Amino acid sequence: MAELMVWRPIQELKKEMDRIWQEFFGKGFAPEKWEGIEWVPAVDVSETDDAVIVKVDVPGVKPEDMEISLVDNVLVIKGEKKREEEEKKENFYRMERFYGSFMRSIQLPCEVEVDKIEANYKDGVLKIILPKKPEEKKKVIKINVEK
Repeated sequence: MAELMVWRPIQELKKEMDRIWQEFFGKGFAPEKWEGIEWVPAVDVSETDDAVIVKVDVPGVKPEDMEISLVDNVLVIKGEKKREEEEKKENFYRMERFYGSFMRSIQLPCEVEVDKIEANYKDGVLKIILPKKPEEKKKVIKINVEK
């Protein structure tokens, strides 16, 4: 006599996805176990005629916990996202937010005026404006048309 089984497609799909993750990342990897992964904030780098603009997503990082420096035309942004003290008493069921130190190094596409660099922080985004040196600004050359 055949035995009846309850078919649970969602559980089967989850098992298959877990198997794929383990094959791809190795046996010890599970998305819930990201303790060893270093936190690296996302960065956008753009350029205008007058400046290089760098935006860094650093939600939860206080401006006083960050340091910005420029060495050999490389912008270095260091900081630390600290854990809130009240959380230590909580029992976590899932933890996906990253904490700890970070560092980003960005090679700038041109020379900048170090004395005129500005850094602003609003809504978790650090915006650094690096004015270009006058000789780095685009020079438009007029093309004469001969008749």
